[in-house]
Amino acid sequence: MVASGCFSNAPVLNASSGVGHVINVGGVNSYVTGSPLAVLAILLVSDVYGFKAPLLRKIADKVADNGYYVLVPDFLHGDPYDPKNVSRPTRVWLKDHEPGKSSEEAKSIIEALKRKNVSAVGVAGFCWGAKTVTNLAKTELIQASVLLHPSYIVVNDIRGVNVPIAILGAEHDSLSPPKLVKEFEEVLKAKPQIDSYVKVFPNVSHGWTLRYDPTDPKAAMAAGNAHKIMINWFDKHLKK
Repeated sequence: MVASGCFSNAPVLNASSGVGHVINVGGVNSYVTGSPLAVLAILLVSDVYGFKAPLLRKIADKVADNGYYVLVPDFLHGDPYDPKNVSRPTRVWLKDHEPGKSSEEAKSIIEALKRKNVSAVGVAGFCWGAKTVTNLAKTELIQASVLLHPSYIVVNDIRGVNVPIAILGAEHDSLSPPKLVKEFEEVLKAKPQIDSYVKVFPNVSHGWTLRYDPTDPKAAMAAGNAHKIMINWFDKHLKK
C-alpha cells in the first residue's frame, strides 16, 4: 500500500533557497547552515521531495539560529519524487528510494562531523526521513532524535530506540494515525530509561510541519509550534 499522504502538496523546489550553501560531507551533498565551528550538529532528513524544498531549508536556518551546525543531506541524490512524472509510478520511485536505506550514508556524515570536533549530534526526520532516524536512534552515534509525522514506522522500530526521542504526530494522518502514535508512546513508557516525548497535534494533517502554506496563519502557527518543540528537545539533550 502506497502512503499517498507522503506525496501530497508538492513544494516548488529551489536549489538557491536558504541562507546556507551546499557542500559534500561524508560523501553526500548537503545543504549546510550555521557556523561550521559549532560543536553541536543537527541532521534534518527530508521527505520524498528532498533537500531543495524551500520550507525545509527555512527550518534548517531556524535551527541553526539556535547555535547548531545544521545539515540537510541529499539522500535522494538528485532524484526527488516528481508527481508530474506519470511514466514513473510512486511504487517504482519508492523501490529506488526505500525508507531507511540512507542510514549508512547518514552514519558516514555523522562520523565525518565527529572527526571535525562535533561533540553531539541530533537527527530529525520528516515523513519518509523518519525511518532513517529510527535506525540511527538504535546506535550510539547520535544523542537525540525527533520524528515529525513519520511514515513507514512500525512499533518494532520504536522498540529498538535507545536515545531520547520526540514523536510529533497529526490528528489526521493515515500513515501514522493517532492510534499508532499512542502505541509508540506506550512502548516508550515501558522504557523509562529513555527520555521521550509524544504529542498528537489537533486539526492538522500529515506533512503539516513541512508542506504548509506560510501565508495561512493557523498553518504557520501549528508548524512553528512543532519546530519549537523540536529545537527545545535538541537543546535539552545536546546542550548539557
